[in-house]
Amino acid sequence: MDQADIPALLSRLSSDEDAMRKMAVFKLQSSINDPSFADVFISSGGLNILRRLIMSTGGNTLAYSLQSLSRLLEVDMGWEIFESVGSGELVERVVELIVTHPLVNILRGAMSILVAIVSHPQTSRGAIRIPGAFGFRALKPAIAVYPQFFEMVVVQLNSADHALCANALMLLNALMRDAITNDGGKETGKVGGTGEEWPKSIKRLQDLGVIKAVYILMQSSALQDLAHPLLEFQALTKVLLRKWRDVKVELERPEHRRALKSLHLASAPEKKGHYGNGGTRVEELADAGKKGSRKHNPEKWRRLGFESESPAWEFDVTGFLGMMDLTDFVTKRGDGFQKLLLEQSSRPMSERCPVARASLAVTSILYEHFEVDKSDVEDAKSYLVLDGMKNYDKIFRPLLLQWSRLHTASLQSFFRLWKATGAAQKDFDKVAELVRILIEQVVGQASRTKDIQEVEEELSEFDYLRLRELQMELLELTFEDEWGHHLVQVRDELQHEALQFVKEQRIRCLLSGAWFPRTPHKDDGLRIGPRGPVSQTWRFVKLSHNRRYLHYADFPFQTPSEPVLDELNGKIDLGTISSVVSNVSASNDETSSISSTSTLKTLSHTPKQTSTTKITINSFVASETKSQSSGNDPSERAILTLMPPTHSLASEWLDGLLMLLNQAPITAETNKLVSLVSEYGLKIRLLNVRLDDGYAGPPEGAGVVPSREGLDDDYYYEV
Repeated sequence: MDQADIPALLSRLSSDEDAMRKMAVFKLQSSINDPSFADVFISSGGLNILRRLIMSTGGNTLAYSLQSLSRLLEVDMGWEIFESVGSGELVERVVELIVTHPLVNILRGAMSILVAIVSHPQTSRGAIRIPGAFGFRALKPAIAVYPQFFEMVVVQLNSADHALCANALMLLNALMRDAITNDGGKETGKVGGTGEEWPKSIKRLQDLGVIKAVYILMQSSALQDLAHPLLEFQALTKVLLRKWRDVKVELERPEHRRALKSLHLASAPEKKGHYGNGGTRVEELADAGKKGSRKHNPEKWRRLGFESESPAWEFDVTGFLGMMDLTDFVTKRGDGFQKLLLEQSSRPMSERCPVARASLAVTSILYEHFEVDKSDVEDAKSYLVLDGMKNYDKIFRPLLLQWSRLHTASLQSFFRLWKATGAAQKDFDKVAELVRILIEQVVGQASRTKDIQEVEEELSEFDYLRLRELQMELLELTFEDEWGHHLVQVRDELQHEALQFVKEQRIRCLLSGAWFPRTPHKDDGLRIGPRGPVSQTWRFVKLSHNRRYLHYADFPFQTPSEPVLDELNGKIDLGTISSVVSNVSASNDETSSISSTSTLKTLSHTPKQTSTTKITINSFVASETKSQSSGNDPSERAILTLMPPTHSLASEWLDGLLMLLNQAPITAETNKLVSLVSEYGLKIRLLNVRLDDGYAGPPEGAGVVPSREGLDDDYYYEV
């Protein structure tokens, strides 16, 4: 619309005919977000007419009027409408519409206007002439008239209209941000000045179910329309957590003193028949009988898991956030908390799990996991835009909104791991590290749509051995990053040591000897007995003690005791062996297994023939006829064939023979064993090294050459 048409437009807006007003305001809403048009509109007295329309009309005319004012405020113009006479009635009218009006198009415009009013102190670049005209204070008189205002705004979070839902969430975000800021618009960590009411305001919104509603929205498929307000709510949640953390616990404050006292009362101290150290309260009862007074438990706070009897300083790291988490856990647990304390009191002091310290540790772990200190709304929005609005799982963390339940579940896991590891108080940091890894694995790997109940169950059921494996993997990666080539060198050394270890194990299998069937049989029912018909013979093979000869002999059946070397008439010099070949697969380990029974060679019965595995030992022999080859070159011939009945036995003998001949093992079972030994050796070495060992200087006195002062040639060696 051209600026020259503005007088005619204003005339139609002031008309007594509703149809004419409706058409005029409909055109107005599409043109007023042009700053040059808006400037002429305001200077021509358009704000008064627009205000009158909002105050007196209804239906679509009202909806278009609200939308026009909202768009005018979006271009940062028209704020004087809330600084003029009668602005209070205008705000009350908008609040009234939200509480009483059912039409979606009217509710959208009304909420958009209130978002602008509440947010203006944070977004305004210039000075506001009347401070009370904006922010939550501007809404207070109207909310006093319509106290159900907050409830109606929260209800709209469940609206099927995404635009209305987004406007309602933006209004709640604006109210939250205004509640946790002072007059200057800066976040403060103190509950004082004009911000001393913020805890009550936040709690009021939480009690109305805001967190649950936003949590559902964050897991829904409507993220594209609600991305920015949801992301801002997530960032504000971090701001709120940071604000609680920054509030220092001071026993001079009544609310802090009450919170600490509630912990003591929840432990049911009057029901305790024993002190924390297990001693009977004889002296206390005696004093009470004599003086009629009650003596305090000398471990009043330490039995709850604090380090001293002055617990306030222990909240220095977590602030009042740690106090809130601990009291919330105690409140939820009820009798379970008392049972937990009673169970811990039955143990020696050094083995008790300090409940309070564990709770504070979990709070710190969650705080670091969600990177609460790194929250910034504008950076998050920029990242969302750059990411193409698609990768929601990396941006949205709905589990952050379930902070209390996550803390409770993680603390329960802390107690479970403490018990599973048999930890003592000196191991507190180690258990805390396990909990940190657990949270990173379960919470950090959870998808956006994963329900909090599933996360709680996974935290409570996560296998401890798997957790230890993850810890070792992380430890290995950490050392790999920090130590680099040193770790590679250690790996190479351990690989060589593991190969030598497995070589010795395989050769010892050959030294022990083993029975091999002479011919393969598929019938599992055939057995050999001393009196029965012989349908299968057996060959016993054994390596000599000097490891130079392979002795063997054939028998009609397996003897109860292993034959000695003198009974084995066959003999092969290992120096004459040219090659050892087999049809054993180098990669097939489906039926192979490494177990303590794999080296047991004396079989009490014929094993089931699951394969036709064959090991052939070859040697070079001279040609019998000169015509076969010129120069009478030697040819390779099989001198011994073994039929191992199991894959494990085949792996031991094939690789044992190859390693005796200084060749590399080829079976998957042996290579797996080498890797296993090597990895365990690495893990044992890593567990014996602290992270700071690589950075600490040499110990005092290291590298100093001893003085020879006072020494002469009168010395001897003691043998």
